[in-house]
Amino acid sequence: MKICVVTGTRAEYGLLAPLMHKIRASETLELQLVVTGAHLLPEFGLTVDEIVGDGFTINQSIPEISSASSGRDVAYQVGAGVVAFSDAFDTLKPDAVVLLGDRYELLPAAIAAFFLHVPIVHLHGGEVTNGAFDDAIRHTISRFARIHAVAAPAYANRLIRAGEHPDSVHMVGGLGVDSLEGIQRYPREDLENELGILLRGTLILVTYHPVTAAEHDTKEEISSLVSALEALPDVTVIFTLPNADPEHGVIVHAVREAVATNQKWHLFSSLGSRKYLSLLSHASVVVGNSSSGLMEAPSLGIPTVNIGPRQDGRLRASSVLSCGVGQSEIEEALTLALSPLFRESLGMVVSPYGTPGAANRVLKILESTALDSLGPKEYFDPPENK
Repeated sequence: MKICVVTGTRAEYGLLAPLMHKIRASETLELQLVVTGAHLLPEFGLTVDEIVGDGFTINQSIPEISSASSGRDVAYQVGAGVVAFSDAFDTLKPDAVVLLGDRYELLPAAIAAFFLHVPIVHLHGGEVTNGAFDDAIRHTISRFARIHAVAAPAYANRLIRAGEHPDSVHMVGGLGVDSLEGIQRYPREDLENELGILLRGTLILVTYHPVTAAEHDTKEEISSLVSALEALPDVTVIFTLPNADPEHGVIVHAVREAVATNQKWHLFSSLGSRKYLSLLSHASVVVGNSSSGLMEAPSLGIPTVNIGPRQDGRLRASSVLSCGVGQSEIEEALTLALSPLFRESLGMVVSPYGTPGAANRVLKILESTALDSLGPKEYFDPPENK
């Protein structure tokens, strides 16, 4: 069976890579790969090179999906992407398409697969992120999907309440936990050599994405974050670029200006999975509104300062401190996250996203499902809904 995996961002690829390796090694499955979005853009690190460097063959590239500066850009790209993905899937003729999460790059892939009658396997559905338009996209892809592999029991229950048949919903755990398990992380000194910078003392890893589905002022938000970080004496701050959502340019401009005036601050457009997860493991605290602060950081016992509403609705461990977007709120959360008492408590943290093994569980589902005999999708009405 031909399993087509679609990826559009560095973060998503980091989660998918362990599963992709297992699909490629399977005796019954054939891996196909379609790459789109920020992977193909130099300003986001041209991370398609990382994919090729990991030994994967790219079957199709979809350049129609790129960076967006407005909702209109997103809508135009989704329209063009439907055409491009339709052509790609018509050529590749996959038996199933694997989509992870909620990015707008995946929406045209889901639409094309649905109308070409290609079953969709949706990973990390059932989650909620009230502060991003990704939330609606995730639920839309779930409605198109025939098979669901979710990260936590609460997410499985949400999908079933929404009409997905229980037999189609599989609780596999978070793929981010697998990515931590499967990558050999750099020791601190080796990581310093790789990055060309010193990583001594307090190390803060920052990723801040635009808020796309709530009242916000991106310029003011990033200014507050920068000011809060500047209030900390003698810390090393490493920024990674935001994703390609509308207003990402506002964040990039502010961060570049801040890094230029702070000797121990650094900016990387893309680190790749191994270097990013290595940095995460050495960080004193993770700051921003990236899902990695909720999904991967707790498994490493690293505290997270989760800023603003972007991740509102997601399950979170006790190591995650959520705060508003104001400078004083961020400073207060940072002070607590870096305090000895809070850090001592992290040994008791339990991640809500389970233990390693998610990629193996998804592989087993793919290998054991008769994809060509799924039949029409029917709405499941749970007894409590009747």
